[in-house]
Amino acid sequence: MMEELMNILQELRPDVDFETETSLVTGGILDSFDIVSLVGELNDAFDIEIKPNHLVPANFNSAKAILALVEKLQDE
Repeated sequence: MMEELMNILQELRPDVDFETETSLVTGGILDSFDIVSLVGELNDAFDIEIKPNHLVPANFNSAKAILALVEKLQDE
């Protein structure tokens, strides 16, 4: 699943090192348009629904955090 997530992230922003970056939102690396695109991709790819209350920096600051959110939503 992490591999699929990394592919989505690389397509979105090939210029970012998602392996090591831990401040994607708080560091201003991903903007609101990136997040909207990412949410749509994640919803489709993983058959989940990311709701507005999930859209907090802690859920999107790193690939690991995004993966944790996806896994949590898949378990619901």
